[in-house]
Amino acid sequence: MQKKFVGHFLGSFAAGLFFSGVVTAASNLYTIEDIQRLGLQANGLLQAARTQVEIAKSEVVSAAAFPNPEVSFMAGPDSPRLPEIDTGPASMQRQVTVSQPLENPLLRNARIDGAEAGVEASRASLDQARADLTARLRVTVYEYLLRKGQAEIESDIYDLMEAIRRRISLSVEVGEVARFELIRADTEVMTAANRKQATLLDVERSRIALLQLTAGTLPPTFDVVARLGDPVDLPSLEELRAELPVSNPDIVRLEAEQARANLRIDQEKAAVLPSVNILYSNYQDRQFTSNTAGLSVKIPLFYRRRGEIDAAVFDAARLRETLDYRRYEIVRLLESAWQSMEIARRRVEMFEGGIVREAEAALRVAETAFRLGERGFMEVLDTQRVLRNTRSELLQAQFELQAAAAEIDRLRAHYPQDQYIE
Repeated sequence: MQKKFVGHFLGSFAAGLFFSGVVTAASNLYTIEDIQRLGLQANGLLQAARTQVEIAKSEVVSAAAFPNPEVSFMAGPDSPRLPEIDTGPASMQRQVTVSQPLENPLLRNARIDGAEAGVEASRASLDQARADLTARLRVTVYEYLLRKGQAEIESDIYDLMEAIRRRISLSVEVGEVARFELIRADTEVMTAANRKQATLLDVERSRIALLQLTAGTLPPTFDVVARLGDPVDLPSLEELRAELPVSNPDIVRLEAEQARANLRIDQEKAAVLPSVNILYSNYQDRQFTSNTAGLSVKIPLFYRRRGEIDAAVFDAARLRETLDYRRYEIVRLLESAWQSMEIARRRVEMFEGGIVREAEAALRVAETAFRLGERGFMEVLDTQRVLRNTRSELLQAQFELQAAAAEIDRLRAHYPQDQYIE
């Protein structure tokens, strides 16, 4: 099949957009891992998730801080109440009081452990954001390759229709066929041209989506070193099921939040215990100086934090139920993605096993018969439509295979771990 893509459409705007990434591909080639690395470094939502981890670390520092002492100072003149009593000249009296809270170790440990569990939850949320972004980038790359493949198919069809139209035009000029055949050929050429331009614009739309996900760090003329037919190598379904509970970031996050909720129950229960402050006071007046020390004890006699404890208990139960459901749901999502991958793999094998080759052979036979005058234009048109549908379905099956594999990797948070060092 002839391929005259450059000669026919280089001057059109859509083709110019498409070739802007192909002509300079030699100096702007990126693998999928390169694009994922750029996305992980530049995507703003991921930067926000990283900041959340730092905020959680700061909360650990706050939880581990010791309470500050309180110092109160009072001073004033000392003069007699009764004028008839002469006590000498007026003087000043001063009093300094220092209060240092003694923290309950059970309360303190529960608070610190809860803050550290919050750090783990934030890290799991960051891992989830990384997995989501890398999977989305991978799917978008393969969508870009899918659109390029579809543009190539429509380019081949356009070239074929243009060649047939020229032959029919010559036949009309010499009177071999009716002008109606030329009108029909012109219609098919215009239809093929419109489809070709639409696929070229789809290529550009996929390119823009990649630029958006990488925050513009990709050059406008980038191209991708990958194929829709790249092999998919994954562990067995049984291994993935066993790996998922410890690798899925959503499960890890919920486990950390449940641990934090349980520690909050311990913290609220520990807060019921009496709290103690150490007191020291120094008093001075004209005649005396006194130093006193003692304890101030806050006794929870009337209110024993029943509301706070119940709220913590119910929150822990909510997280436990959510965790159980998400464990079940994520395993089902894994199985669904696995089945989608196997269905797409079988479709790819079916089309690559002979259907596409047979459709190409049928088109070659129809073209030869048309040139020899043994077949009409409609036979060629029918065979090229069969080939176009077959090639398009093969591309779609290859894309669905890669998208299902990307979803499985997203669920198990599988991406190059050296792309970001925390």
